[in-house]
Amino acid sequence: MQDGSASPLSPEAPSSPAAAEAPVDARGPEADIVSTHVLVPEEQVQKLRELARRTRIHQSEYLREAVDDLLGKYGRANPKPEGQS
Repeated sequence: MQDGSASPLSPEAPSSPAAAEAPVDARGPEADIVSTHVLVPEEQVQKLRELARRTRIHQSEYLREAVDDLLGKYGRANPKPEGQS
């Protein structure tokens, strides 16, 4: 939407004019990207910024990789049926 009616948090609203023209994420055009907000200790933020600067890989890519790793570790466990421990 270019009429300005989209919320800054809506998926249709690009975060910057350049974002509207940016190539689609490497995961493919079917991947919906959603903005989120998390609180992270300052020390971790500084280390992540330095890593991203050194490697020229965006911080967001590292964070998506970390979420994938956590989901792989914790998210794939089959829930136990009720009554079992």
